[in-house]
Amino acid sequence: MERPTFGEDGTPDVENLYARRSGNGPHLMFAGHTDVVPVGDAAAWTYPPFSAAVHNGKMYGRGAVDMKGGIACFVAAVGRHLEKHAGLNGSISFVITGDEEGPSINGTGKLLEWAKAKGESWDAAIVGEPTNSEKMGDMMKIGRRGGLSGTIVVHGVQGHVAYPHLADNPVRGLVTLVESLLYPAFDSGTKDFQATNLEITTIDVGNPAVNVIPAKATATFNVRFNDTWTDETLMAEIHNRLDKAAGRHKLRPGKMAPVNYELTWRNRVSHVFLTHDEKLIGTLTSAVEATTGKRPQLSTSGGTSDARFIKDYCPVVEFGLVGKTMHMVDERVAIADLETLTQIYERFIADFFA
Repeated sequence: MERPTFGEDGTPDVENLYARRSGNGPHLMFAGHTDVVPVGDAAAWTYPPFSAAVHNGKMYGRGAVDMKGGIACFVAAVGRHLEKHAGLNGSISFVITGDEEGPSINGTGKLLEWAKAKGESWDAAIVGEPTNSEKMGDMMKIGRRGGLSGTIVVHGVQGHVAYPHLADNPVRGLVTLVESLLYPAFDSGTKDFQATNLEITTIDVGNPAVNVIPAKATATFNVRFNDTWTDETLMAEIHNRLDKAAGRHKLRPGKMAPVNYELTWRNRVSHVFLTHDEKLIGTLTSAVEATTGKRPQLSTSGGTSDARFIKDYCPVVEFGLVGKTMHMVDERVAIADLETLTQIYERFIADFFA
């Protein structure tokens, strides 16, 4: 077991964990994160958010679902397997980070690079994110949409609202550009993925005066995209839409010059991926069905996870607890679900190495 710490300018240092139980056979990775989102208003919690209080068959606490509970279940599953068997017919690694809910810079991505440089390689991986919507056995994630973020800044000419011909209102230009990103739709979805969707997340002017046309307006957006696109083709499509919209004058009467804008891409791109590994998906599906009596839906819905890093090293799927309360006040998990997930993981381990 090793606990490497990674850092980068402008980001907090993060301690990570890599542990391996070695044997002869395939190498299975279990990945998860111990960091959590802020608790919000701690006074609004029924029990202190880090007390792990148990009441009426449920454990309360930030991270109980997302995703300390999943990590605990896999550790317990490995322990139970080793108690019942002389050893492993292969190897199991734990890839645990403290940087998934945060910048995601000094966590799983760097930990996998570090491990690979030391000679590590893997045949399959499970991420213990909470994937089930209502009950255990509902859903397994076999892929994720990509994610892309950007900021648009429109430069205008400040002036008096009573003399608009002497100014150039950047808000008018920004609205024109934003509309081009929201309509028409980028696509209608594919066999494996939801439709690509772009959301405007902020529009900022910073103008305290009601009688002044501002000099600048800014909007940020995030788009979750399917396998119709790559990050390069999607960026090109967004640039093309903005360039065309910049020349429209419907909201800018009397202004002949196109909208003066800048587009900046933010953060790193999350690439779309879909796992096709039949052994991994089939073995986990069978373990879920044998334990819960339900055959999980194979889905690519939702946001993103550290699977986006792992898919570059080996096939990866996600399966964990019921996620209804993740990130909420009174995040909680049923004790029975913890036992069910442990049994699923234990059966998967036995079948995967059989």
